[in-house]
Amino acid sequence: MQSAPLPETLANLLGLDPNNTVVMIVMSLIGAALIGALMMTNTALAGPWAKRKITAAFTDRIAVDRIGPYGLFIIVADAVRLLSKELIVPEGVDRPAWDLAPLVIASTALLGFAVIPMGNGIQLADPEVGLAYVFATASMASVGLVMAGYASNNKYSFLGGLRAVAQNLAYEIPLILTGASVVIFAGSLQMSEIVAAQQQSLIGPLPSWYAFVNPFAFVLFMIANLAEVGRNPFDIPEAPTEIVAGYQTEYSSVYFVLVYLGEFIHIFLGGAIIATIFLGGPAGPVLPGIVWFLIKIWGVFLFTQWARSAVPRVRIDQLIEIGWKGMLVLSLANLLLTAVIVGVTV
Repeated sequence: MQSAPLPETLANLLGLDPNNTVVMIVMSLIGAALIGALMMTNTALAGPWAKRKITAAFTDRIAVDRIGPYGLFIIVADAVRLLSKELIVPEGVDRPAWDLAPLVIASTALLGFAVIPMGNGIQLADPEVGLAYVFATASMASVGLVMAGYASNNKYSFLGGLRAVAQNLAYEIPLILTGASVVIFAGSLQMSEIVAAQQQSLIGPLPSWYAFVNPFAFVLFMIANLAEVGRNPFDIPEAPTEIVAGYQTEYSSVYFVLVYLGEFIHIFLGGAIIATIFLGGPAGPVLPGIVWFLIKIWGVFLFTQWARSAVPRVRIDQLIEIGWKGMLVLSLANLLLTAVIVGVTV
């Protein structure tokens, strides 16, 4: 049973007519602002604070603990520090593209959350092609990376942009093919239908989440997602020990904040996709759906930070070889096997 989308839920809560076009436009804008604020809050918590705490725990160090309780005020301190820095514009940059690249990187991931079901009535829109839409918006970040690399007039930035293109081509295809295997099981691209298809029991109390139904696809998707969000061992586009900071080398002040913000929003978008198509979305016992949704996406974030701390970076040639010769073949095999199994059993 599908719940009403968030704009309609807000209209009903405020006693307004959900059939009125103006009311629904206003409610849609309010709903988009609420979802954006929720994800930006999680990103602000993850970037300056949680990332340092998790890395310190993995490497047996002490992270930020001096500014506020548990070091939480480092979020405010970092925001003030970065936003108050001078915006340095290098000589020879392509200003239109250089200025727009951080906005593209940060905004494209936020667009993807529009179709993610986060709980009962907490979904901005539920189109029939929801999964295709979210993959499309996630892949648009590549445009921002290329713009940043090309427009910066810096050889390290340009190398980072080229690496980002090569990496996204090599890993987005396996990512989408693996997602298509879930579509075969669910019989729909609609996000709410994919979540609903995982509500039955698989064996005893074990839910029929596709992570349990097809763990091979789940592992493939998790690995490809690491490449999609640029986390070890696939952080090749920025590779600090090789090309300074890659595509973001020439950015400072508010532009660097937008690039950094976009990186973490994309990590949470990847977690949201994984939670939706493999982990039952907001489903879970006792706690409200939104709480389970946040637990799941933070679990994926924790996995990416573990990979960042524990797994060494691969070389660019190894990355391409793993993507085209390994992940692509395995994802195709998984898709064909899934189609055969579903075709035989249905």
